[in-house]
Amino acid sequence: MTVSNMLSQEEIDALLKGTADDSEDVKEMIVEDYLSLMEQDALGEIGNISFGSSATALSTLLSQKVDITTPEVTIIKRENLKDEFPHPHVAIQVRYTEGFTGMNLLVIKQTDAAIIADLMLGGTGENPGEMMDEIQLSAVQEAMNQMMGSAATSMSTVFNKRVDISPPLVDLIDFAVGSGTETLPSQDLLVKISFRLRIGTLIDSSIMQVIPLDFANSLVYDLMNHETNQTSANVEQHNTNLEGSQSMKQETIESMGTVSQASIESSPMSDTSYASSPSKTKENPQSNVNVQPAVFSNFQEVPVQAPDTKNLNMLLDIPLQVTVELGRTKRTVKDILELGSGSIIELDKLAGEPVDILLNSQLIAQGEVVVIDENFGVRITEIVSQTDRIKKLK
Repeated sequence: MTVSNMLSQEEIDALLKGTADDSEDVKEMIVEDYLSLMEQDALGEIGNISFGSSATALSTLLSQKVDITTPEVTIIKRENLKDEFPHPHVAIQVRYTEGFTGMNLLVIKQTDAAIIADLMLGGTGENPGEMMDEIQLSAVQEAMNQMMGSAATSMSTVFNKRVDISPPLVDLIDFAVGSGTETLPSQDLLVKISFRLRIGTLIDSSIMQVIPLDFANSLVYDLMNHETNQTSANVEQHNTNLEGSQSMKQETIESMGTVSQASIESSPMSDTSYASSPSKTKENPQSNVNVQPAVFSNFQEVPVQAPDTKNLNMLLDIPLQVTVELGRTKRTVKDILELGSGSIIELDKLAGEPVDILLNSQLIAQGEVVVIDENFGVRITEIVSQTDRIKKLK
């Protein structure tokens, strides 16, 4: 090979750079080629509203401050999902059973899901462990169920129609070993909506919503049509109200004219009255008015009658639920799951303390447990004062 046939270093660098650019172009997809800026904003707004209520539900479950903000919309191919999720993730699949036809996949890092599961089971979330067992997956599934349920309720408000979902299915996705890939949507083009997820000081990560592109387009279409129809309905209602107001004004004017004409015809100031008594009416129009002094009746206080106690007989047959409460306690979900035959639950009362007697869940008395033949009974030792009972009813 001669020197003239050899490539220079600049040409080699240019070829390598071009090859690298080509490979990046294959992976990166331009969102605007599939979704306009308005459609991206619409999807982001839907996600903001739905996941805003989801954050509230998750915060209640975990007793932690939860923030889900800053949506980012991107387009990805199904074959490139392994590059999007290189580490193990937990996927929660939800299908819409009413309102929409499609599926929604919620994806979260396995490490973040382990923290959520630990908090759900009564832990601190600081050392959740790397592997997740069935109980932890069930806890995450319940948390995501509450989140997606709140999101469906918010979507019902946004789209002004009933939206319902199926129970979520949870699975672990690990492309390195090829597990959980059957949970992913079968469509080639997918929309990924990423949100920043912050849970107290434990998690500062992201949570992703993956939906098929055709389903995303249908959501945007329904939202745009709903807003257009709502605007048209408001304009039509405004025009109807305006027409009704103008019609009412016209009828009022006509009725006022009729009343005025009738008043003129029946008035003592009419021409007929002048003709019947011209001298009196013209000189003193008030001469025929009959004026009488006002007569007021004497005010007397009505004696207050005593309440009729006979009406209490109407209440004597109303059934009331009487409950004797030995004590109470609070336990976490983890403690409840560990209960079995022979387990002992410690209550908040000491041995020998009086038990509470509740009437329709309201405390009315206290007493001690006795045995009557072969049955338990309660001997009342103290009645709650009437003032305290009234306060409990408020």
